Amino acid sequence: MNYSMKLQATTLLALFVILLAGCEGRKTHDMIPGTGKLMGNNVAFLITEGFHDGETMFPMGYLRSHGANVTVIGVERGEYTAYNSDLTAVVIRSVIEVSADDFDALVIPGGHSPANLREHEDVITFVRAFVESGKPTAAICHGPQVLVTAGVIEGRTLTGVSGIEDEITGAGATFVDVEVMVDGNIITSRTPPDLAAFSKQIAESLLN
Repeated sequence: MNYSMKLQATTLLALFVILLAGCEGRKTHDMIPGTGKLMGNNVAFLITEGFHDGETMFPMGYLRSHGANVTVIGVERGEYTAYNSDLTAVVIRSVIEVSADDFDALVIPGGHSPANLREHEDVITFVRAFVESGKPTAAICHGPQVLVTAGVIEGRTLTGVSGIEDEITGAGATFVDVEVMVDGNIITSRTPPDLAAFSKQIAESLLN
Protein backbone atom coordinates (compact mmCIF):
# COMPACT_ATOMS: atom_id res chain seq x y z
CA MET A 1 0.00 0.00 0.00
CA ASN A 2 1.52 3.34 -1.02
CA TYR A 3 1.51 6.39 1.24
CA SER A 4 -1.55 8.09 -0.28
CA MET A 5 -3.61 4.89 -0.16
CA LYS A 6 -2.51 4.26 3.42
CA LEU A 7 -3.45 7.81 4.42
CA GLN A 8 -6.83 7.51 2.71
CA ALA A 9 -7.57 4.17 4.41
CA THR A 10 -6.56 5.58 7.78
CA THR A 11 -8.73 8.67 7.31
CA LEU A 12 -11.75 6.65 6.23
CA LEU A 13 -11.39 4.23 9.15
CA ALA A 14 -11.08 7.08 11.63
CA LEU A 15 -14.13 8.83 10.13
CA PHE A 16 -16.15 5.62 10.27
CA VAL A 17 -15.27 5.08 13.92
CA ILE A 18 -16.16 8.66 14.87
CA LEU A 19 -19.50 8.43 13.04
CA LEU A 20 -20.26 5.06 14.58
CA ALA A 21 -19.41 6.40 18.01
CA GLY A 22 -21.67 9.37 17.42
CA CYS A 23 -24.53 7.05 16.47
CA GLU A 24 -23.98 5.06 19.64
CA GLY A 25 -24.13 8.27 21.63
CA ARG A 26 -27.43 9.27 20.02
CA LYS A 27 -28.95 5.93 20.96
CA THR A 28 -28.01 6.31 24.62
CA HIS A 29 -30.03 9.40 25.42
CA ASP A 30 -30.08 8.48 29.10
CA MET A 31 -26.31 8.78 29.16
CA ILE A 32 -25.19 11.63 26.91
CA PRO A 33 -28.14 13.45 25.30
CA GLY A 34 -26.20 15.02 22.46
CA THR A 35 -22.65 16.09 21.82
CA GLY A 36 -20.48 18.37 23.89
CA LYS A 37 -21.22 16.88 27.30
CA LEU A 38 -17.56 16.02 27.82
CA MET A 39 -16.17 19.43 26.88
CA GLY A 40 -13.44 20.48 29.27
CA ASN A 41 -12.37 16.89 29.92
CA ASN A 42 -8.85 15.89 28.90
CA VAL A 43 -8.29 12.21 28.19
CA ALA A 44 -4.93 10.50 27.64
CA PHE A 45 -4.61 7.43 25.41
CA LEU A 46 -1.49 5.44 26.25
CA ILE A 47 -0.05 3.49 23.30
CA THR A 48 3.10 2.40 21.57
CA GLU A 49 3.99 0.16 18.60
CA GLY A 50 1.50 -2.66 18.08
CA PHE A 51 -1.63 -1.00 19.49
CA HIS A 52 -5.00 -2.46 18.50
CA ASP A 53 -6.64 -0.15 15.96
CA GLY A 54 -10.28 -0.56 17.00
CA GLU A 55 -9.58 -0.56 20.72
CA THR A 56 -7.82 2.76 20.23
CA MET A 57 -9.91 4.52 17.61
CA PHE A 58 -13.41 3.56 18.74
CA PRO A 59 -13.23 4.98 22.29
CA MET A 60 -11.16 7.89 21.00
CA GLY A 61 -13.83 8.73 18.43
CA TYR A 62 -16.63 8.27 20.94
CA LEU A 63 -15.08 10.59 23.51
CA ARG A 64 -14.13 13.21 20.90
CA SER A 65 -17.62 13.14 19.43
CA HIS A 66 -18.93 14.20 22.83
CA GLY A 67 -16.45 17.04 23.26
CA ALA A 68 -13.51 15.50 25.13
CA ASN A 69 -9.98 16.59 24.27
CA VAL A 70 -7.78 13.56 23.52
CA THR A 71 -3.99 13.42 23.81
CA VAL A 72 -2.03 10.38 22.66
CA ILE A 73 0.89 9.67 24.98
CA GLY A 74 3.57 6.99 25.05
CA VAL A 75 7.18 6.12 25.73
CA GLU A 76 8.49 8.50 23.07
CA ARG A 77 6.97 10.93 20.59
CA GLY A 78 6.53 9.56 17.09
CA GLU A 79 4.32 7.62 14.70
CA TYR A 80 3.35 4.07 15.60
CA THR A 81 1.55 1.35 13.67
CA ALA A 82 -1.24 -0.97 14.79
CA TYR A 83 -0.43 -4.67 14.90
CA ASN A 84 -3.65 -5.65 13.14
CA SER A 85 -3.78 -3.09 10.29
CA ASP A 86 -1.84 -0.30 8.55
CA LEU A 87 -3.48 2.29 10.80
CA THR A 88 -0.99 4.66 12.43
CA ALA A 89 -1.26 6.97 15.42
CA VAL A 90 1.02 9.77 16.51
CA VAL A 91 2.22 9.98 20.10
CA ILE A 92 2.50 13.71 20.75
CA ARG A 93 3.69 13.59 24.37
CA SER A 94 6.04 11.27 26.21
CA VAL A 95 4.99 10.09 29.66
CA ILE A 96 7.95 12.00 31.08
CA GLU A 97 6.49 15.24 29.68
CA VAL A 98 3.12 14.86 31.39
CA SER A 99 1.64 14.07 34.78
CA ALA A 100 -1.61 12.68 36.15
CA ASP A 101 -2.65 16.26 36.92
CA ASP A 102 -2.83 17.02 33.17
CA PHE A 103 -5.71 14.63 32.47
CA ASP A 104 -9.15 13.65 33.72
CA ALA A 105 -9.03 10.05 32.49
CA LEU A 106 -6.54 7.53 31.11
CA VAL A 107 -7.29 4.87 28.48
CA ILE A 108 -4.98 1.91 27.78
CA PRO A 109 -5.97 0.05 24.58
CA GLY A 110 -4.91 -3.54 23.96
CA GLY A 111 -3.03 -5.31 21.21
CA HIS A 112 0.72 -5.85 21.52
CA SER A 113 1.21 -2.33 22.87
CA PRO A 114 0.65 -3.13 26.58
CA ALA A 115 3.40 -5.76 26.58
CA ASN A 116 5.78 -3.14 25.21
CA LEU A 117 4.60 -0.35 27.51
CA ARG A 118 5.01 -2.39 30.70
CA GLU A 119 8.74 -2.73 30.03
CA HIS A 120 9.29 1.00 30.65
CA GLU A 121 9.56 2.24 34.24
CA ASP A 122 8.49 5.77 33.29
CA VAL A 123 5.22 4.36 31.93
CA ILE A 124 4.65 2.28 35.05
CA THR A 125 5.34 5.25 37.31
CA PHE A 126 2.85 7.39 35.36
CA VAL A 127 0.13 4.72 35.38
CA ARG A 128 0.59 4.02 39.08
CA ALA A 129 0.28 7.73 39.86
CA PHE A 130 -2.82 7.98 37.69
CA VAL A 131 -4.63 5.13 39.41
CA GLU A 132 -3.65 6.48 42.81
CA SER A 133 -5.07 9.89 41.82
CA GLY A 134 -8.55 8.35 41.83
CA LYS A 135 -9.31 9.45 38.27
CA PRO A 136 -10.95 7.04 35.77
CA THR A 137 -8.37 4.59 34.44
CA ALA A 138 -9.68 2.37 31.63
CA ALA A 139 -8.02 -0.66 30.04
CA ILE A 140 -9.31 -3.14 27.49
CA CYS A 141 -8.16 -6.56 26.26
CA HIS A 142 -4.41 -6.78 27.09
CA GLY A 143 -4.43 -3.26 28.52
CA PRO A 144 -4.77 -4.50 32.14
CA GLN A 145 -1.26 -5.98 31.81
CA VAL A 146 0.07 -2.48 32.41
CA LEU A 147 -2.02 -2.23 35.58
CA VAL A 148 -0.65 -5.58 36.73
CA THR A 149 2.94 -4.36 36.35
CA ALA A 150 2.07 -1.09 38.08
CA GLY A 151 0.98 -3.08 41.13
CA VAL A 152 -2.35 -1.29 41.53
CA ILE A 153 -4.96 -4.06 41.24
CA GLU A 154 -4.58 -6.09 44.42
CA GLY A 155 -8.00 -6.57 45.98
CA ARG A 156 -9.76 -5.19 42.89
CA THR A 157 -12.09 -6.91 40.42
CA LEU A 158 -11.17 -6.68 36.72
CA THR A 159 -11.91 -8.20 33.37
CA GLY A 160 -9.82 -8.46 30.21
CA VAL A 161 -9.06 -10.86 27.41
CA SER A 162 -9.20 -14.42 28.80
CA GLY A 163 -5.50 -14.99 28.09
CA ILE A 164 -4.46 -12.65 30.91
CA GLU A 165 -6.77 -14.07 33.58
CA ASP A 166 -3.86 -15.78 35.36
CA GLU A 167 -1.86 -12.54 35.39
CA ILE A 168 -4.75 -10.68 36.94
CA THR A 169 -5.46 -13.25 39.63
CA GLY A 170 -1.75 -13.68 40.26
CA ALA A 171 -1.55 -9.98 41.06
CA GLY A 172 -4.17 -10.40 43.79
CA ALA A 173 -7.25 -9.30 41.85
CA THR A 174 -10.49 -11.11 40.99
CA PHE A 175 -11.16 -11.84 37.32
CA VAL A 176 -14.71 -11.73 35.96
CA ASP A 177 -16.02 -12.46 32.46
CA VAL A 178 -18.23 -9.43 31.74
CA GLU A 179 -18.29 -6.80 28.98
CA VAL A 180 -17.33 -3.98 31.31
CA MET A 181 -16.23 -4.03 34.94
CA VAL A 182 -16.02 -0.95 37.15
CA ASP A 183 -14.16 -1.21 40.45
CA GLY A 184 -13.64 2.21 41.96
CA ASN A 185 -11.80 4.26 39.35
CA ILE A 186 -10.62 1.24 37.32
CA ILE A 187 -12.68 0.39 34.21
CA THR A 188 -11.90 -2.78 32.25
CA SER A 189 -13.36 -4.63 29.28
CA ARG A 190 -12.55 -7.81 27.39
CA THR A 191 -12.33 -7.50 23.60
CA PRO A 192 -13.59 -5.39 20.63
CA PRO A 193 -17.24 -6.56 20.89
CA ASP A 194 -17.31 -4.74 24.25
CA LEU A 195 -16.11 -1.41 22.84
CA ALA A 196 -19.49 0.34 22.88
CA ALA A 197 -20.05 -0.49 26.56
CA PHE A 198 -16.43 0.32 27.38
CA SER A 199 -16.55 3.74 25.68
CA LYS A 200 -19.91 4.59 27.22
CA GLN A 201 -18.62 3.72 30.69
CA ILE A 202 -15.57 5.97 30.32
CA ALA A 203 -17.86 8.85 29.41
CA GLU A 204 -20.19 8.02 32.29
CA SER A 205 -17.30 8.02 34.74
CA LEU A 206 -16.10 11.39 33.49
CA LEU A 207 -19.56 12.85 34.04
CA ASN A 208 -19.84 11.56 37.60
